[in-house]
Amino acid sequence: MTATDILDTKDVIEGIKHQAEHCERNGAPVTGRIVRAQIPLMDDDSDTSKRLNTWQGKVLEDALPLRLADGFHHLHLTGADDRLGPIYAGDIDDQNDVNGIIAAIAAEHDATLLPWFESPPQTNEAGRSASFMAGLKWLSGKLDPKFELNELGASAGINTMMDRYHYDLGGVTAGLESSPMQIKPEWRGPPPPDNPVKIVSIQGCDQQVIDLSDPASALRVKSYVWPENKPRLARMDAAIKLASERAPKLTQADAADWVEERLAAPQEAGVTRVFNHSIVWQYIPEERRARIRDALYAAGEKATADKPLAWMSLETNRKTFRHELKIRYWPGQEETALLGQAQAHGTWVEWF
Repeated sequence: MTATDILDTKDVIEGIKHQAEHCERNGAPVTGRIVRAQIPLMDDDSDTSKRLNTWQGKVLEDALPLRLADGFHHLHLTGADDRLGPIYAGDIDDQNDVNGIIAAIAAEHDATLLPWFESPPQTNEAGRSASFMAGLKWLSGKLDPKFELNELGASAGINTMMDRYHYDLGGVTAGLESSPMQIKPEWRGPPPPDNPVKIVSIQGCDQQVIDLSDPASALRVKSYVWPENKPRLARMDAAIKLASERAPKLTQADAADWVEERLAAPQEAGVTRVFNHSIVWQYIPEERRARIRDALYAAGEKATADKPLAWMSLETNRKTFRHELKIRYWPGQEETALLGQAQAHGTWVEWF
């Protein structure tokens, strides 16, 4: 590590403030307070403080403040520290009081919190699949309504089980009515087109695949959920149940390598091959993003009417704090179609 590798402390503080504002704008004021409490924490002499002060990389793209916030949530879920309960319940909402409690907990659990800096959150929230399903219904009107889905950054595979969910998208329904996973976001704007969608296969990749059938791993994934959001925690329980019944198909791999491998695999005629991802692009290094873009555009040029290709993403616009649903597809449309935007975890979807 060199001095030039380490971010200026002011950049870390500004990143923490920006992340806190993002949480607050997305209905998570408690998580916002936990994130803001990391600023005074930087003045301590703990190893946790040192990691914050000597971070290498980009604060927001690396989700640095959320890594530590997830560590605190895990302490609460495991019963390792009960002082967080009143904060998560909203009973303690004064920022100075929260700062003091977080500082005391960090000092006591310093060694336990440090490993949480090693990887970004991996929720892959089920609520985001509402945007994916709406996108598929729109895409079904352009290409073949049968789809092969390939998800980048699938984490525990929660969205690679979306074929087992039930959806109510502004009155347009899809999926299994009896599913324990009921996805019904607040719908803004007109409903998506009620076109048929048949998912014939679905799989995903991640650099750190998480096995939801393992209780410790499942608890870790729950720690990534913002604690004040009870519906999200309920969806996580439903996802864990479905994964225990039939594990999602996941491959541990680099996203760029996996995209190239999947594009080289035979494609069934009459099936649209889709690559999709949500809130993951920021974590992929630029060199690998370029490889993915190049591979998809090259494959798009070769796509045919009976073997079409689509690229569907739900990613963050850091100016609006919202997440934009975009689709490129081939043959045909070459420019990005912006279909709508959504709250970070699918609480609402605004359809354009």
